[in-house]
Amino acid sequence: MTTDLHVARFDELDARTAYWLWQLRVDVFVVEQRCPYPELDGRDIEAGTRHIWIAEADQPIAYLRVLAEPNGEARIGRVCVAAPARGGGLARQLMEAALERTGKQASVLDAQTHLSGWYERFGYVVTGPGFLDDGIPHLPMRRPATTST
Repeated sequence: MTTDLHVARFDELDARTAYWLWQLRVDVFVVEQRCPYPELDGRDIEAGTRHIWIAEADQPIAYLRVLAEPNGEARIGRVCVAAPARGGGLARQLMEAALERTGKQASVLDAQTHLSGWYERFGYVVTGPGFLDDGIPHLPMRRPATTST
């Protein structure tokens, strides 16, 4: 399988790619996980948002977004991999690409509870009590800013 990693701001996305990215997110979060929620939340079009995805033959098969939070932290979210492409390390590649772009900046995310250990491998720690997001248990997590040595 030949895949390509892509990074773009909203205004750099062509209509077809944007459609496929949103379709992948809806397929995973709304349909597969049975969470009817407003998937398009307005944050995709913010100037500080970066869309990161992996495509096979130009078709997105894995995705995440990095948001610029008002407090200066980055927020990683919407991490998803198409069901047929799971188990091949694509989510890890996405996280590595996201962390490369956030650099030394602190970042936060809301992890599905069963994935918190996976996010810990990237330096994230649980920062508060668990909560339900659309009926799915989540944990708030943070990766602190790093300094040069």
